[in-house]
Amino acid sequence: MTKTILCAVDINRVEAENSVLKTAAELAELHDAQLDVITVVPDFGMSVVGAYFQDHHVKSAQNDASDLLKSMTLKSLGAEADSKVRHIVAMGSVYEEVLRAAELNKADLIVIGAHRPDLKDYLLGPNAARVVRHSTASVYVVRG
Repeated sequence: MTKTILCAVDINRVEAENSVLKTAAELAELHDAQLDVITVVPDFGMSVVGAYFQDHHVKSAQNDASDLLKSMTLKSLGAEADSKVRHIVAMGSVYEEVLRAAELNKADLIVIGAHRPDLKDYLLGPNAARVVRHSTASVYVVRG
């Protein structure tokens, strides 16, 4: 029985992620499950680039990401469905944060999009492939 579904989206690809969000919402409705939607902001704190960002820039990026995520889910799912969604903004590596959120929220299913693969990616993008490989929950991959 599916109780919690975690949907990972890239807020920089609103149109491409629309089908991922809608698929996750349909699955959540079908299973009467909680829908959590996560986006991940890159963590610049430990890189050379991070030296140029101050804490208020990082906080601003998180707040902006939260606003964009809420706007994205509202537009894709509508107000009624969006009111039931738990919005999550994480900071770090995409696949690590998706796996961490799935574990913390006890997600039974992860829904993630996969871009058109390059030869080097074979079948899935690098983040989707890592989530599929390392997740203890089932993973539903939506092709863009």
